[in-house]
Amino acid sequence: MSASAEDVIAFIETYIRIPDGRDVGKPMRLLDFQRAFLVAVFDNPHGTRRAILSVGRKNGKSALIAALLLCYIVGPLHQANAQVFSAALSREQSSLIFALMAKMIRLDADLLERIDVKDSTRELHCAETGVHFRALSAEASTALGTSPLAFVFDELGAVDGPSCDLFDALHSGQAAHSSPIEFIISTQAAQDSHILSTMIDDALTGADPHVVCHLHTASEGCALLDESAWRAANPALGAIVSVDHLRKDAGEAQRMPGREAQFRRFNLNQRVEEAAPFVGRSVWTANSAAPRPYGGQPCFAGLDLSSKVDLTALVIVWQDAGIWQAQSHFWTPRQGLAERARRDHADYVSWARDGHINATPGVTIDLDEAAGQLLELTADMDLRALAFDRWGMDAFKAALVRRGAPESFLAKLQPFGQGFQSMSPAIDALEVALLNTKLAHGGHPALQQCAANVTVITDPAGNRKFAKSRTTGRIDGMVALAMALGAASREGLDAKPAPKYQLFTLG
Repeated sequence: MSASAEDVIAFIETYIRIPDGRDVGKPMRLLDFQRAFLVAVFDNPHGTRRAILSVGRKNGKSALIAALLLCYIVGPLHQANAQVFSAALSREQSSLIFALMAKMIRLDADLLERIDVKDSTRELHCAETGVHFRALSAEASTALGTSPLAFVFDELGAVDGPSCDLFDALHSGQAAHSSPIEFIISTQAAQDSHILSTMIDDALTGADPHVVCHLHTASEGCALLDESAWRAANPALGAIVSVDHLRKDAGEAQRMPGREAQFRRFNLNQRVEEAAPFVGRSVWTANSAAPRPYGGQPCFAGLDLSSKVDLTALVIVWQDAGIWQAQSHFWTPRQGLAERARRDHADYVSWARDGHINATPGVTIDLDEAAGQLLELTADMDLRALAFDRWGMDAFKAALVRRGAPESFLAKLQPFGQGFQSMSPAIDALEVALLNTKLAHGGHPALQQCAANVTVITDPAGNRKFAKSRTTGRIDGMVALAMALGAASREGLDAKPAPKYQLFTLG
């Protein structure tokens, strides 16, 4: 069934209701940019085979996807017995679209009467039209053998590289239809070579009249606090996207270099590499008060073991008067210290002389000596958890045992993954402490050097982990500090990130 944009808009605003939030149950009203996109797609005199909408995050993309798909199941765009799909890289994102569709159906008696909802398999079926819908994620094999009249790929910008097996499987499955269509609704990818970037660049040439592309992005090099740039990338600003929330995020990105790349990509919808410095000098300096003496508070530690010839870091944190006190300790081999100082551009020799780092005898770090010192440092502390990177920990545990560590101490050792999923909450906790000047790190020179070297990289879901700004730069102290605050967060202390503003709408 062919339909005009007017038909599609009328169906959405008649039958689709806001599925959750403050205005749950109220009729959905499309914004101007959404209407303009639908007009360009469905009133295209050439017919549309591919439709791309790229905007900043939280601009109602998910709600628009859900409403569009319902148009193909029971609305003016349906074709008898057709297959319709939503697709995303992650099961979580794919489930989000299905959940919104299910809520929309259950909020309208007419839709609920005509569409069967299968929550366990993320499927919808309309007996009247014969149209079947399924939400797909991750594995291209799940799309093999399908013949979609229409599909929506949510956040194709999350795909690294020039191709995507899941997209290709759905695209090739459309060959049996005379007028199929694929929708791509996403923030931009990070690099020009990624599949979404190549699609957008080709579409913007206008070479193929069957492709519609609406790209909302801020101008290259714009200032982070430029509100006109916000509006360019966020056409729902003020209606769905909170101006105050975006202003807060932009301010944090201005103060914390590690936030800039993420803000530019996801909020300004720009193509930006994700590696960026984590903390600016002014923010770090503002948190450089000397830690107060330990006074019996619950404390948490992070231990980042290095190779035997580099820098091993231990950071212990506790709260005093609402401020996280950070006590830092480092170990490195004494032999070859000057050579490593030149390699790492760090003043290890002076730091060892002044007691800022422990230079153990020999050519490698003496694990027994480091283990013994760790036990002495924490002997009179109420240590709740010691988070550690799994690498090299078996040898260090053996050293702890040789130094007489009791079972009660060993039970407090907690493995802490270094990937995006584990490190992102820890980095958030550290960032919140720094931004709110709730950390007293004492300006420890080795920790400060690590802070200068650390960058963050971001995965497609917005999770972050640490990386080095240069090959020889040491970041062990920052990893240990983040793990310590991450361990505190796990225990429910307020190193947790501040809650994010909850939008009442749909995307």
